Amino acid sequence: MTGDEPFIAAVKPLVDAMGGEILPPDEAGPEDVVLAWEGADVVAVRLPQLADSLDHILAAMERRKGVPLADLDRRAKQEIVRALEARGAFSVRHGVETVAGALGVSRFTVYNYLNRQKDS
Repeated sequence: MTGDEPFIAAVKPLVDAMGGEILPPDEAGPEDVVLAWEGADVVAVRLPQLADSLDHILAAMERRKGVPLADLDRRAKQEIVRALEARGAFSVRHGVETVAGALGVSRFTVYNYLNRQKDS
């Protein structure tokens, strides 16, 4: 279908931001999301596993900051932890460990950052 390219171009940034994958609709599996446009299936989106999403989010944050997250100062790391908590990062199995590794801090430090914002 030749009219599908603008639709695919429109959804691609969202799929990329989520760490998903765009597939032809006939290759969709049972867990994939098929998107239709004007009554026809146009594209399938394969969503990442939650743990992969956290890695993708951390990599995107690092790209935005322009430096490794471990090189940020304490205040910036606390802001990262707040943003990640708002996105549900710590409900993912090993989320605290993954974030601690990316920030170059201990799990204890991440828990302190989380507790500090709850006390504020």
